[in-house]
Amino acid sequence: MTYQVQFAPTGDGILDRTLKTTSSLVALAQKLRPAPFALIGRAKADEAQFYIVLHSMGYDAGQVDITIGGKALGDPELLQELTAASASVTAAVHVVVTKGARFRIGQVKLAGLPPGFVPPPIVKTGAVADAVPILAAAPALQMALQNAGYAFATVQPPLAVAMPRSATLDLTYDITPGPRVTIGSITFSGLKRTAPDFLRRHIALRPGQRFSATAVAQARDSLLGLGVFASVTAMPAPEQNGTAPILFRVIEQKRHAVSLTGAYATDTGVSVSTSWQDRNLFRHAETLTLTATANGLGGTGTTAPGYDLKAAFAKPDYFARGQVLSLSVEGLRQSLIAYDRTAILLGATLSRPVTAHLSIIYGPAFTSERVAQEGVSSTYVLLQFPIGFTYGTADSLLEPTRGVNASLTLTPSAEVVGGTHGFIIVQGQAATYFSVEQDGRGVVAVRLMAGSVMGAVPGQLPPDQRFYAGGSGTVRGYTYQTIGPLFADDTPRGGGAMDAINLEFRQHVWGHFGVVPFIDAGQVGTSSAPFTGTLRVGAGLGVRYYTGIGPIRLDVALPLTRTPGSGAFALYVGLGEAF
Repeated sequence: MTYQVQFAPTGDGILDRTLKTTSSLVALAQKLRPAPFALIGRAKADEAQFYIVLHSMGYDAGQVDITIGGKALGDPELLQELTAASASVTAAVHVVVTKGARFRIGQVKLAGLPPGFVPPPIVKTGAVADAVPILAAAPALQMALQNAGYAFATVQPPLAVAMPRSATLDLTYDITPGPRVTIGSITFSGLKRTAPDFLRRHIALRPGQRFSATAVAQARDSLLGLGVFASVTAMPAPEQNGTAPILFRVIEQKRHAVSLTGAYATDTGVSVSTSWQDRNLFRHAETLTLTATANGLGGTGTTAPGYDLKAAFAKPDYFARGQVLSLSVEGLRQSLIAYDRTAILLGATLSRPVTAHLSIIYGPAFTSERVAQEGVSSTYVLLQFPIGFTYGTADSLLEPTRGVNASLTLTPSAEVVGGTHGFIIVQGQAATYFSVEQDGRGVVAVRLMAGSVMGAVPGQLPPDQRFYAGGSGTVRGYTYQTIGPLFADDTPRGGGAMDAINLEFRQHVWGHFGVVPFIDAGQVGTSSAPFTGTLRVGAGLGVRYYTGIGPIRLDVALPLTRTPGSGAFALYVGLGEAF
């Protein structure tokens, strides 16, 4: 049979919305027509659920009255009347919730609190007796005790006693603190190749320091961050003479890994990359990665296929905990509409965290290259010393829904061969993400970019050191490198400054699928001053298929103003969001 549900307003809008959201009568009204007995069962289930809602919001004296066709749920004639009713009759279900006085927190007792321990602010006398903060106080208090050295402390869920006359709720939290201990011996189980002494130096735990559950969790996370382990579990052993030994149970990943990735864009063509990695070269989590990439296959912004061969070595905790030494050698060939380039690149960098969200990376780089542009081929040898800062609070690498990602890089450069000009390249970008729907189903994403070359004009720079725009990294819809100054034959010349903005709305629509309308704008100027040049705007629509490792991205973009070298549209396919 069919039915309609009506709720009498309670005077509390949040309560009204919560009642309707948690109601099975409302959720199932249009999905499954119930038999009379089942309809009464739904109403009784809602009655019990509504009392839970009332108590969770502090209305402990509230009352719920649900009637069907004007009869109470306990009326013995209700089932008979509903059964005899015609199938065309729509039963009227009325829900009247009387919220009553809103209870507030009365006395709060912490039974068993160890002497001298100052508890963190939890629930306060006089606050509204909402269930969420009341229940959350127990694990928060337990964590505070464990961070203060009481490794085995437990705090039971609160015992709540309602006082109807005063409309208050008295709370008692029973605490079993256990002994206060320090960190004992630190051991590892499950190691096959990794050196345990290296791991002990890597984690920020030392025998004898006051036990802290947060510090142990951070040590576990730092071990996972090495990339050597598939899982890490921290197990405090029972107290031994005032200490808590810590056992880390680990499962090592396979030492070697092979990967294959690919991407496609109408301008840069097909890119296929394969890599081989040794995750633990010398037993101290060093990584060696060999990568071979074929690119520029069939792109409108390329003139011939290219390649990129690279070997990279990384050593963690190089002379300081958290500091990583990276060495790389790379050989590449690019055949772009702006220039042809064959180069060998060497690099050595040190990177380390400055704060929890801020990192620095710096080190020398050497480039030897042959670059041809407009029929002129030149050899350049560059010495550079990039210094970069990154700041990140985004919640995901491939699909961020909130937070900020920002970077700033300064690259002092000297031309050893091919010129006498010293110059500095400054590049910065910042992206932020705003979740406008629950669980990140709708996200507004914005990215700003700007760059400038100081100390030399574009004509004095190697073509590959100039700024270009257009393509998936800056302004979609325009062919790679086609935004900016041009030669007389419409070949991209490159500029001394660049700026761009990207705006997307990422919306989950159904199952694993989503859509992303976007608009990009950017320009390249002939001088070193950003925000000059001719502004170009591209717009488009993307489709996303969300997987466990990140979204598969397909974007189609149109240039709002056609430029030489750009087509009527551009297509981009890859893994992860555009930024």
